[in-house]
Amino acid sequence: MGIGDDAAILRVPSGHEMLVTTDFSLEGVHFRREWHPPESVGHRCLARGLSDIAAMGGEPVAAFLSLALPTELPQKWVDGFLRGLTALARKHGVALAGGDTSASPDGILADIIVVGSSPVGKAVRRTGAKPGDSIYVTGELGASAKALAAMYENPKKRLSPKKHLRHFFPEPRLALARYLREHKIVTAMIDLSDGLSTDLHHICDESGVGASISARLIPCAEGASLKQALDGGEDYELLFTAPAGRKVPRKIAGVAVTRIGEILRTRKVSIWTQSEGAKAKRSALVAGGWEHFVE
Repeated sequence: MGIGDDAAILRVPSGHEMLVTTDFSLEGVHFRREWHPPESVGHRCLARGLSDIAAMGGEPVAAFLSLALPTELPQKWVDGFLRGLTALARKHGVALAGGDTSASPDGILADIIVVGSSPVGKAVRRTGAKPGDSIYVTGELGASAKALAAMYENPKKRLSPKKHLRHFFPEPRLALARYLREHKIVTAMIDLSDGLSTDLHHICDESGVGASISARLIPCAEGASLKQALDGGEDYELLFTAPAGRKVPRKIAGVAVTRIGEILRTRKVSIWTQSEGAKAKRSALVAGGWEHFVE
């Protein structure tokens, strides 16, 4: 039972465990009204939570939305926000099961909670990477950061959401993640919300390992720089590891899968880069993506 009573009633499938994730979307931090259409803000708000469920190989069940809104905000904006959120929810069979609303003295605040499930003991975590595992990423990286950079360069110009879908309407990789879990391919996984350079460090820290990746193997989105692909974040693609001898399809659920490096026993994380006409050079990979409370 969803909206309409004092509390929602959820049923987790037999033999499954519950997954719960929560994310803020704050005006001025995660979006700007002058840059992002309300449908995009609603879509992105839910996509953040769905991507977290995907990163654990789970199935989304329900979402809970709490909104704090300025009193002068037009109803048209709120309607657009909900259209974007509910369209993505319907696509993935997610019920909007509850939430809350409040007046905000300054800006829009959206808090989304997404509940999912996975078979008991089968949720994919960040802790399973082992020395010798191969490192993979899905899709292309840097498209969201490229769009954001363009908006900062020309704040008064609105970008076309249709031409920058990976930023305005990112697609959580739920089907791909489910395939990885069901076929026992993946040993550790994380979604690329904070940037490849930072999220790879998260996996290595949690698994107690190191890593080496190659810049030339990273699938950069068209027009995106290597730095945007490494540090940009908000692509909501997946970074995962798999045993070296495990066959991994080059495409899963219509999405490209690319091997970019390997897990090492040492705790160091490094990247191989190569300038034209020069030998490849190995250097430390700095976690240059999003870090909370770091300016």
